[in-house]
Amino acid sequence: MPEGHSVHRIARQFDRNFVGRTVRASSPQGRFVDGAAVIDGRTVTAVRAVGKQMFLEFDDDIWLRIHLGMYGAWDFAGEILVDPTIASANGRMGQTNQRGTDLAAAPILDSAGENSLTSIGAPRRTRVHVRMSEQTRSLAEDGDEWPPPVVGQVRLRLLTEVTAADLRGPTACELQTPDEVAATIAKLGPDPLVDDVGDGEERFTAAVRRKPTAIGQLLMDQSVVSGIGNVYRAELLFRARQNPHTPGRNVPEGVVRDLWRDWVRLLAIGVETGQMMTMDDLEPESYRRAMASRDDRHWVYHRAGLPCRVCGTSIVVEEMATRKLYWCPSCQA
Repeated sequence: MPEGHSVHRIARQFDRNFVGRTVRASSPQGRFVDGAAVIDGRTVTAVRAVGKQMFLEFDDDIWLRIHLGMYGAWDFAGEILVDPTIASANGRMGQTNQRGTDLAAAPILDSAGENSLTSIGAPRRTRVHVRMSEQTRSLAEDGDEWPPPVVGQVRLRLLTEVTAADLRGPTACELQTPDEVAATIAKLGPDPLVDDVGDGEERFTAAVRRKPTAIGQLLMDQSVVSGIGNVYRAELLFRARQNPHTPGRNVPEGVVRDLWRDWVRLLAIGVETGQMMTMDDLEPESYRRAMASRDDRHWVYHRAGLPCRVCGTSIVVEEMATRKLYWCPSCQA
């Protein structure tokens, strides 16, 4: 499931490529025909990301809510304008030529596909697939048919004169009124990129400290805090040396506040790089290796049976609320 950094990055792509432009909308799959007909021919006026959900506003106060869920994905095709304020995985602007050659330095490529969206280049004609933990891959090059042919089960296609976005497999794809959007967002916990950071800390701390639920579950509860998924949950808890089974109300207030502040920091890094980098103070070569391989990027996530990077104890994996939880039974005891 995409975590908060990915959804914010996707929203920025929509801001640069769709906001202010009139779109043609269709539902090739046939499951959103009525909704597509409503927004077809309208202008995108705004985009918002809150946690794991994205909201596109069209003229006449019509909103489109998208929640990618476990299997949702966006394909972008055509002229992709990358936000120049976001650095690529190697810390540079990531400007590329038409063939994808980095003009500043050799890009860091992730063999698992979790690459910074800025490594696409801006502008160029390509198609990229955005899903999971900001995975991207080139699917088409200059000279290909325009608009590109529909591939697979596309719930919604949004098309401008130069850019296409295809949505596949979302958990939610629905039109909402402004009041319905406000009600949806009101149910979500604070998002450091949306809410005042200080107010968010107070809301998060109060919510955690009054609940008997395990902190490992609370971090995944989108009504408590927005945007944290399985990877960030495991990494935040390890970085805090916090036992995931401790009831929220029993976690010291200072630790709860530190969890929020660490989430603020890690989310910013994720948005900047497009990758869930959770290890600190790496030497340049170790940093490049980590950006190129998620196996070198995390403390405990996906490391079941491997020695803890700090104490050597085997990392364990268990199910918590139907999701895999990775943690060190020694460091987090």
